[in-house]
Amino acid sequence: MSEPTEVESAFWRQPLPNLFHALHTSPRGLTTEEAASRLASFGLNALRPALRGTLLRLFLSRFRNPLVIILLVASAISAVTGDRASFLIISAMVLMSVALDTMQEYRAGQAAERLKRSVAVRATVLRDGRPRDIPIFEVVPGDAVLLTAGDSVPADGRVIEAWDFFVNQALLTGEPYPVEKHAIELSGEADLDTADNAAFMGTSIISGKATILVCRTGLGTALGEIADSLASKPPPTSFERGTRQFGLLIMRLTVFLALFALLVNTAFHRPLLESFLFAVALAVGLTPELLPMIVSVTLARGAIRMARKKVIVKRLASVQNLGSMDVLCTDKTGTLTEAHIRLERHVDPMGRESEGVLELAYLNSHFETGLKSPLDDAILAHQEINVSAWRKIDEAPFDFERRRVSVLVEKNDSRLLVVKGAPEDVLRLAVAYEADGVQTPFDAPARSRAGALCDELGQKGFRVLGIAWRRVPLDHPHAVVGDETELVFAGFAAFLDPPKETAARAVGDLAKSGVAVKIVTGDNDLVTRHVCAQIGLPVSKVLTGAEIQKMDDFALQALVEEANLFCRVTPAQKNRVILALKARRHVVGFLGDGINDAPSLHSADVGISVDGAVDVAKDAADMILLERDLDVLYEGIREGRRTFGNVLKYIMMGTSSNFGNMFSMAGATLIIPFLPMLPVQILLNNFLYDLSEVPIPLDNVDESYLSHPHEWDMAFIRNFMMVIGPISSLFDFLTFYVMLHVFHAGEEMFHTGWFIESIATQVLVIFVIRTRFNPLTSRPHPLLAGTSLAVVAVAALLPLTPIGATLGFVALPLDFFAILMAMVVVYLIAVEVVKRWFYRRLAARRF
Repeated sequence: MSEPTEVESAFWRQPLPNLFHALHTSPRGLTTEEAASRLASFGLNALRPALRGTLLRLFLSRFRNPLVIILLVASAISAVTGDRASFLIISAMVLMSVALDTMQEYRAGQAAERLKRSVAVRATVLRDGRPRDIPIFEVVPGDAVLLTAGDSVPADGRVIEAWDFFVNQALLTGEPYPVEKHAIELSGEADLDTADNAAFMGTSIISGKATILVCRTGLGTALGEIADSLASKPPPTSFERGTRQFGLLIMRLTVFLALFALLVNTAFHRPLLESFLFAVALAVGLTPELLPMIVSVTLARGAIRMARKKVIVKRLASVQNLGSMDVLCTDKTGTLTEAHIRLERHVDPMGRESEGVLELAYLNSHFETGLKSPLDDAILAHQEINVSAWRKIDEAPFDFERRRVSVLVEKNDSRLLVVKGAPEDVLRLAVAYEADGVQTPFDAPARSRAGALCDELGQKGFRVLGIAWRRVPLDHPHAVVGDETELVFAGFAAFLDPPKETAARAVGDLAKSGVAVKIVTGDNDLVTRHVCAQIGLPVSKVLTGAEIQKMDDFALQALVEEANLFCRVTPAQKNRVILALKARRHVVGFLGDGINDAPSLHSADVGISVDGAVDVAKDAADMILLERDLDVLYEGIREGRRTFGNVLKYIMMGTSSNFGNMFSMAGATLIIPFLPMLPVQILLNNFLYDLSEVPIPLDNVDESYLSHPHEWDMAFIRNFMMVIGPISSLFDFLTFYVMLHVFHAGEEMFHTGWFIESIATQVLVIFVIRTRFNPLTSRPHPLLAGTSLAVVAVAALLPLTPIGATLGFVALPLDFFAILMAMVVVYLIAVEVVKRWFYRRLAARRF
């Protein structure tokens, strides 16, 4: 079979048989072989072409670094001038550093991508005539896709079949209300806004179900045409901004010290090439070139560890955001409660059990085509109700503004509109009530009794729905929102959802770890208060949706701090609550799984959904919980903090001994008649130092560090550098004095001693600064300890080898070596003493 021809952009204007012919397909979809061929021809169904993150591409990208280019140019100059040893050694150092960086980041990226794909949104297509779930990016033109409430439309297509099929396409048209789609033919005048026979990529299904024929995928879709504006990079997080600020700070110091060293060496008439190579090597030693790799690998390792805790990370930056989170907004159903909802009572307005209320509720839930809620499932569990004699005519689907759903049904010579929804809204629309088969006007006393009955049920922990009905003429054709008037109130359906056994402990753990739990729910405050009392969550203040509606943003910001229950809120009000908390400088997480939770998931610093959520919510979320349990989330928060702690260790190393040593090396050019270290020795020093830091992402973190949130704090890093950095420089200059005036070291002996002392202080200080407590009682990861000690051993033994001699090293006298090691020990003790003083001052808020 030949490949399908190009389908014009306005495919909704073409007759459906013509589309089947042009796409060489049928309502039964494609075969597996046809789909594979088309995937190869059309490419992945994605808004951006897939970037092939091959190892070679990643490796070559490292050579865009200006310092790497300068080093390679310098090595080439060495080769031209006859210094082949420098050429070989510099080239080898550069290639090894680049290879190390590339391999670590590539492996981390591959692991993170595998985790992300494990929770990728999927589509149900007909392949070989049978439904099959596939990743959305494998959908191809000619596929027949089955859609139902809660799904995202995976591509642009024509509606083949539809049943009460309502779609929210605000993303494309700006229209906030759901649009009903039909399997019809349209005139040639129809455009995208009025294409009622087409569904478009990125829109979401509110209710009903349908089968669509895929006509366009990827960049060929309507969404693809505006993909550049939609796919703009999200604003950087505080963590991303902080690492960038740190990098810029070090780069400024690097340029200053490198130019200073070059000017001094030139002024002292030292060899120009050697001075240039020294300045470049100094810049390399100062530059935090491993920072991107350390961040990527640490975040990826955090994501892998979180996956073991049943939290799948879709966006790596959210790992650190989760660790910084200090407010979690969540619904109670399924998070604090079991989500095993049971219909316990069905009562008339007098509070008596009523089979009529149950039958009406069952009719509504049975014929409703929107996304079934747990309440619907609890109603439909009463299978003793027989609705076979009833026939559905139409439906007014549920939306979060009305908070109700209506179905129009017919039986024999009777046609009823059956309404189910939030009790206060149903009571407001009722003009009569029915008890014992008798209709009575719904006057003020009756309304008061019904309201009191609803409150009584809520206080006992029941979640309540109002049930009402209205008889309409037999020729009444459709159910529309305007029909929901002059209703007859039938009674209440009351549900129980017991708290989870783990909820009280999880909420307590979150509180102890500095995360405030705020309940944001569509349920009323009586039911929510009852659940909070059962799990031991104190209620500080309650805000209702009606109260929020009357507030401007500034008033809401003033109250969100104190309130921890937000009841009867709409999706738009949920989003306002989250934005108000962010405006108060909180790092906010939002846990949601519904169709209309996507805006809140986007607005939160950390959008969290669950594996069983609708596609729209999963697609918007930053991470997915494989179990809807706060215990799982608590473990994820701890992993986020561990990840942030390990990244901070690398930065603190860069701001202490590493920076101090390079500063000392630049300063030494003023007082020493030769280069303090040869360029190739600086590069080797930098490579060994980088090698010792590779296992940092695996390291353990103190339990006290995991006990509260952490945000990026540039002032803390700057203060740490200003306090600890000078200690390193002070000991460096003391070492210079001992080597020059005690041991009268010549050039080669000075280079050797300084190389060993520099490596030892830079690497071993990690054991001091990796914990705020006694380094002898805080155990590092075995691989970090082993690698660090091995690097120091290599540096100490290298001068004894032929390779060391080639690099310009000489064997040191034993007493000289012993003095150097003693000075290293004294340096580590001094750093530990100053570190403890620094943290005491920090705790006292004196910095």
